[in-house]
Amino acid sequence: MWTQHAYPQQLAAFVYDHWLDASGDEPADADCELPVLPMLEALISTAYQASLLREEERPLLFRSILAEPESFDSEDGPPEGLHTLIFDDYVPFVPQELKALVHAASYYRSLLGVRLDGLKGPQIWGIVHSGTRWLHAQLGGRGTVPKLPSALVINVTGPGSLEVCRGSVTVGQLSEGRVFGPSTNVFQSLWLQDMFAETRAERMDLHNQARLNVDADWAVLDPKLTHIIDQHMVKRLLAAIRAFRHGGTLIMVPPSRAQEFADSNRYINLRYKFVQNEPCARFRTLIVNMMNTLAESEEKGKHPISWQDYQLSTDPRVASLDEAIFEMSHLIAALSTVDGAVVMTRRFELLGFGAEILCDLADVSTVARALDLEGTKCRTESTRGVGTRHRSAYQMCHQCKDTLSIVISQDGGVRFIRWQDDQVVYWDHQATFAFSHSL
Repeated sequence: MWTQHAYPQQLAAFVYDHWLDASGDEPADADCELPVLPMLEALISTAYQASLLREEERPLLFRSILAEPESFDSEDGPPEGLHTLIFDDYVPFVPQELKALVHAASYYRSLLGVRLDGLKGPQIWGIVHSGTRWLHAQLGGRGTVPKLPSALVINVTGPGSLEVCRGSVTVGQLSEGRVFGPSTNVFQSLWLQDMFAETRAERMDLHNQARLNVDADWAVLDPKLTHIIDQHMVKRLLAAIRAFRHGGTLIMVPPSRAQEFADSNRYINLRYKFVQNEPCARFRTLIVNMMNTLAESEEKGKHPISWQDYQLSTDPRVASLDEAIFEMSHLIAALSTVDGAVVMTRRFELLGFGAEILCDLADVSTVARALDLEGTKCRTESTRGVGTRHRSAYQMCHQCKDTLSIVISQDGGVRFIRWQDDQVVYWDHQATFAFSHSL
């Protein structure tokens, strides 16, 4: 069976049809409206052609925003605002000019400002410096993110790979010849949120641990806060593993089965096994300390303390603990560079790494590819064309139906795998953002 690939024209049509569905905080300004479809196709096509070029053997990665210079505060700047530099002479929005400018306007810190001229067409009017906080939502960081106008933003993240946004809200993506919508962000799924949601007994245990440390009022904390931090830990892990460009596999098991997988078992063979002590459960210790610190430092009588409060907290102790969580994610990511899987509980208690999956007898000849966030619509696919890393993860989820496997390919692709509705189901998480070791 042959596949018909998608190109800029299909992405433009998708964006044009779904532009109003993008859930931005406010409607687009008059000078930030979506251009007519032929112009939209031209803008996306130009970005696509530029993505295929290279500058001194480096790929062209860039972000551009279609908005007038007056849409930005001329006295603002990072880390919480946007700093604009306007060219004396505008230059045409064409692949060769983009090739010359993209490294001056770093993908991670800047956007190219673009406007439409009735006679000359799209023009690059300057550089919008944003800093790196815009990546926090993808990397699992915290802090105030500079607000973009609700205008057309085109991100080029690799050869033939584009993301189109309305401000900061994703509308459509083009990758590997396929057009995707924003629904491919697995972190928005209910099943993943439920997986990291603690049971009542686990939450009480965590609260009891915290009360042994200090006399803090945990009643002021949003009960969802801990598992939101858990999800952001996974985002940080994925970002760090992708930056290594080695690929890896994470196997997350229920906390109740930690000892089973740490001991000799018929599912995995841990080449490097950790002694089960406090350092292996350090993430949980950090969470307890974070909850205590927030409960102590936040304004009394304010209920409940939420994820937003955690993001905006200026308490230096919170900043220090957040940095410790960040370092923990990089430690685990480094373990993934060794051949084999990293095995931990869903509470991030490290069991070991370099794990060999011993589920060879599981006959997983087909898997279901989820077509929506919850996996209610799936398409059956053969496993014949996948590599050993993916096949082993499928076998693991087939044999251990309460585990979650996350496979990160060497090229940066991310796949979530679990047992659902009597079959192995996978989700391709469309992480179109490019990452580097410098982040």
